[in-house]
Amino acid sequence: MTSSLYLGTSKGVAVLRSEDGRKWELANQALQSWAVPMVAVSPSAPNRVYAGTRGDGVWVSEDFGTSWKKPSFGHRGPGKCRCVAVDPSDPNTVYAGTEPIDLFVSHDGAASWERVDALWDVPWVGQVDYPPGRPTNAIEPHVRDIAVNPKDPDTVLIGLQVGYMLKTTNGGVSWDVLNQDLDADVHSIVIDPSHPSRVWIATGGDYARAGLADGKALYRSENGGANWEPMAMDEFPDHEYSVPIVVNPQDPRILYSSVASGPPSSWAKNPNGASGLVIRSKDAGTSWENLTAALPVQTKQLAQAMAVNPTEPNNVFLAFRGGTLCLSDDGGDTWRAMDVEVGNVEDMKAVTA
Repeated sequence: MTSSLYLGTSKGVAVLRSEDGRKWELANQALQSWAVPMVAVSPSAPNRVYAGTRGDGVWVSEDFGTSWKKPSFGHRGPGKCRCVAVDPSDPNTVYAGTEPIDLFVSHDGAASWERVDALWDVPWVGQVDYPPGRPTNAIEPHVRDIAVNPKDPDTVLIGLQVGYMLKTTNGGVSWDVLNQDLDADVHSIVIDPSHPSRVWIATGGDYARAGLADGKALYRSENGGANWEPMAMDEFPDHEYSVPIVVNPQDPRILYSSVASGPPSSWAKNPNGASGLVIRSKDAGTSWENLTAALPVQTKQLAQAMAVNPTEPNNVFLAFRGGTLCLSDDGGDTWRAMDVEVGNVEDMKAVTA
């Protein structure tokens, strides 16, 4: 069987392919005129992958990333995408979050889109400011991540940068703000596929550093996001920044993340850089272990993106800032470098078919 790795990069989508799981080659690099902050794969068709471009909406490949098309070309839809997600229970339903803040949904595989206007019924949304007092031409407030409940598609969580989270339980008709006991800078959201009231998030730690939130980079909720508890504080007290968090879908007790010390603006001035660590939990986030010593290259960078192969969950992939790629075949116990250069990776998804 052939394994494919879809990477959203600063210059389009890179597709890596392997016939034996060991030797990987760059099979295609597409949409190079655009940054692609996120890619999403259909849960029922690993050949279908969506790419959210930061300027030209959502593009789709039906052939494992070999060719791409924009099904909604010429019609209303998302423009500057920051995230894209597929409904686990309906592969034709796709969500796209944009910059500035907006949310779009498609029920026909990205051929047509509806703007979720009710998002703006929440006064909170209009108050989000990123970064505070931002100068002209800065990044605007945006939707950073989207997670759809795998057992209740009417329940959707979204993270706003920097504006906590919003949740709907009625398919987007109305939304509630989730802002209790967590950092406001939510980067990634993962819902437990076997226990959907359990949610994990990775954050940037802005409010933690300012003394406005308990915890550091990682949090867990057992009640769908109403309340949160910090994770990994005891093991890594000096690391309060994270971007990726991923789960083993066949054993959701197993989680992977990467944490760093300080915000990105501080790394160049720090002799230890980001002091980035790769970490794993085997008990749904209660305790964590450091996997960094097992990496084939000792980098001080943060792992910007991670992926777990859903059909072969012992295959775990890392992409560090700067482009270094690593792969584990045993769930993170050992790692090896992938001899492929693709540039700055923002997101990645793995499939085998």
